[in-house]
Amino acid sequence: MALKDITLGQYFPGNSLIHRLDPRSKLIFTVLFIVAIFLCKHLVSYGLVLAVLLILIGISRIQPKAYLKGLKPILFIVVFAAILNLFYTPGTPLWSFGIFTITREGLWKAGFMVLRILMLLACTLLLTYTTSPIVLTDGLERLLRPLKKVNFPVHELSMMMSIALRFIPNLIQETDKIIAAQKARGADFDTGNLMQKAKALIPILIPLFISSFRRAEELAVAMECRCYHGDEGRTRMRQLTMAGRDWVCILFSLVLLAGVCVLRYFGL
Repeated sequence: MALKDITLGQYFPGNSLIHRLDPRSKLIFTVLFIVAIFLCKHLVSYGLVLAVLLILIGISRIQPKAYLKGLKPILFIVVFAAILNLFYTPGTPLWSFGIFTITREGLWKAGFMVLRILMLLACTLLLTYTTSPIVLTDGLERLLRPLKKVNFPVHELSMMMSIALRFIPNLIQETDKIIAAQKARGADFDTGNLMQKAKALIPILIPLFISSFRRAEELAVAMECRCYHGDEGRTRMRQLTMAGRDWVCILFSLVLLAGVCVLRYFGL
């Protein structure tokens, strides 16, 4: 897997219905959608949630290959989870070889587990692909604003998340440049055993850490020069307002969650 396949934190500008939604409504929908995924129990409920997710991906007007590229980093986790559920779930045996046994229940459980993980990440990618990091953190800060009454650092948390999302693509690009420079000097990252490959990463990690600390220092100096003092007296260029489509989005997420709960109750 190439580093360019990591698309976490990227934003694809657009004018689709999902792009125009308020970030608060998208955050609420994402949380309720994730809860609905974990409440799914059988084929009908999984099919309902998957159909909704595919429709939303189509409405976002973002190339499907962007979502597929974003799913690549967790491919190993998906395969590992599938193997564990496939061979270690008790039930009606279908195939057996030594200590490995595939059961009918394990086959279904492995399939549902893979589908659940893929839907979780695809839902998260849908949120980040259609919402810029700044707008997303503004929405999170507005949602968590009531926690300020108990002295919870809402603004600081939102600012850290914004900076982290903003610099993930930059760090990936910086790592690609360092790897290319080291390969041009004769470095070999593809051959050798595990320990040799780990040692070969040192010429990458040291320049990357130095570059990251330098970038963090430059950012801190820039914020101080602009008299940044946290949330106190801070104004925003863009004011968030909930439109009718945002309330429809929240209502739809509640209806979807209620529908999944009903299907789970009836064992569907």
